[in-house]
Amino acid sequence: MEILMPEPQIYVERTLAIIKPDVIDKEEEIEDLILRSGFHIIQKRKLQLSPEQCSNFYGEQFGKVFFPNLTAYMSSGPIVAMVLARNCAVSYWKELLGPSNSLRARRTHPHSLRALYGTDELRNALHGSLSISSAEREIRFIFPEAILEPVPTGQRARDYLNLYVKPTLLAGLTALCKEKPADPMYAFQKKKP
Repeated sequence: MEILMPEPQIYVERTLAIIKPDVIDKEEEIEDLILRSGFHIIQKRKLQLSPEQCSNFYGEQFGKVFFPNLTAYMSSGPIVAMVLARNCAVSYWKELLGPSNSLRARRTHPHSLRALYGTDELRNALHGSLSISSAEREIRFIFPEAILEPVPTGQRARDYLNLYVKPTLLAGLTALCKEKPADPMYAFQKKKP
């Protein structure tokens, strides 16, 4: 009997999702839609933020007209925060959310989560990180114990591959070619004294 193991999942990007206070009763329904959209829920927690915590979380919005209403709304009841993972998680989550104004979302993106669950621009049901860097910052804020490994991109990724991966790979493949073992896997096993 052969046991089939699932292929390992490599989560290349993470984003933060928040179910806001006014739709907390739709949590299971929303989570089901998230999972059916190809996301994995890596971490999840239910909490209630104080107005001060909301001010810190939405610090980038400080000074805008809606800021006091936003912090009052987000601290008005419990929220559910989730770390979502998948390839291109930030952009796919923003696409699934739709426009931040729920009224506009109903017109332009009628199947988006904000069109389905939001009521207006402020009470738009769900939060999503705007970028990879804001996702990292927001995840650390809500899940301070989370270990976030930075995923290098662009030149940083090329530098990492050139510095660490390629030399190791080249040395291993060169050694393998020199030995030409009948069973290549055997060559990597330690020889017993």
